[in-house]
Amino acid sequence: MSTTLILIIITCAVSITAFSNHSQWDKMSMQPYMVKRHNQWYRFITAGFLHGDYGHLFFNMLTLYFFGKNTEFLLYALTGTKLGYVLFYLLGIIAGNIPAYFKHQNDSNYVAIGASGAVSAVLFSNILMAPWEKIYLYFAIGIPAVVYAILFLIYSSYMSKKGMDNIGHDAHIWGAIFGFVAPIFLRPELLQMFIQSVVSFGR
Repeated sequence: MSTTLILIIITCAVSITAFSNHSQWDKMSMQPYMVKRHNQWYRFITAGFLHGDYGHLFFNMLTLYFFGKNTEFLLYALTGTKLGYVLFYLLGIIAGNIPAYFKHQNDSNYVAIGASGAVSAVLFSNILMAPWEKIYLYFAIGIPAVVYAILFLIYSSYMSKKGMDNIGHDAHIWGAIFGFVAPIFLRPELLQMFIQSVVSFGR
């Protein structure tokens, strides 16, 4: 069984049980105020295994299912161990929660949940490796991954500034940045390969 599938199963199990268990949800969700006041740093990770509803859970896990295996192969190639992918995924969750911590550490009512940071990290590691592959995530007609990445970051940045919904757009942005940068940190020549692929239109 792939590591991606194991992560999906664990996330679904934890999220679904938390739907009807408020105590579990309260203990695991990202609450910056509680992190700062009570040193509950574990919330940076546990919040990534909770979701607001079935739709939120389904979309994140569907995206992870389609793109996770490629990231598994990439991280295994870069680290030589399957744990490299697990660590990458968990760090993606953490990266996505960092902005919320600094923005809301004095707000006792703020709560954040979801695997969006990690899923964005997985997606953008795919974009790094294959910038001209078509992505069909939101569109009936596929668009090049590098174009999707630009639109994704522009939209997420705009919505983050507007603050018109309850979606953690900052988590999307910082998870995406982490997912793009982390493989380059492990193997710097990946950046040159990405640039060459972009300017040559994948040829």
